[in-house]
Amino acid sequence: MSEKEMSQEDRLPLEVQWLGRRPYAEVHAQMLALREARSQDEVSDQLLLVEHDAIYTRGRRLGEGEILDPAIEILDVERGGQITWHGPGQLVAYPILKLQGKGRDLHALLRLLEDVIMDLLAAHDLEGTRDPQGTGVFVSGRKIASIGIAVKSWTSYHGLALNVTTDLGVFEAIRPCGLDASVMTTLARELAPKPVPGLPDLAEELAHCFEKGFSRYPRA
Repeated sequence: MSEKEMSQEDRLPLEVQWLGRRPYAEVHAQMLALREARSQDEVSDQLLLVEHDAIYTRGRRLGEGEILDPAIEILDVERGGQITWHGPGQLVAYPILKLQGKGRDLHALLRLLEDVIMDLLAAHDLEGTRDPQGTGVFVSGRKIASIGIAVKSWTSYHGLALNVTTDLGVFEAIRPCGLDASVMTTLARELAPKPVPGLPDLAEELAHCFEKGFSRYPRA
């Protein structure tokens, strides 16, 4: 799969791009531009898939004691949720969707993203579960994926992050999503001793799972 637009079937008005590894600020600017264009119907719904350079980001929900290492640099962003980390070995997906009709339900959108991750895990014989008191996806009680979205003019942006081969030590500087760092896990850890697919292959799998879930999501 190239770092260009994936081929799409006509059944869904969704454009998917695998961006490879990119700095967060660069992709953030692209996401904001696409959100504005989508809200004006200048583009169709979008799904950006990317691996970021290392960065800590903090959402609108501030938590006490979430920063354990005061030396780290943190970027405040528009999404919901608390502090987290993005970087090498993590697959991030940004769905930029114009929500319409019954689709203007943020809880339903969060559940859609959780379903997408759980479908991907199921394809690798792993059972993903939800947190009844929050968002994200867990495997055997360990958090493998985080979710944080934002909506402006009923157009969604930000999204989800799946730990694939992430160095879990990066979470020890924070309380990721308000949790203890020890609860975090990766796809590689849960699949061991089986090998984990590369990020480009997983990006394609996630795109297919998203297309499947989004085809059932209300858009009128």
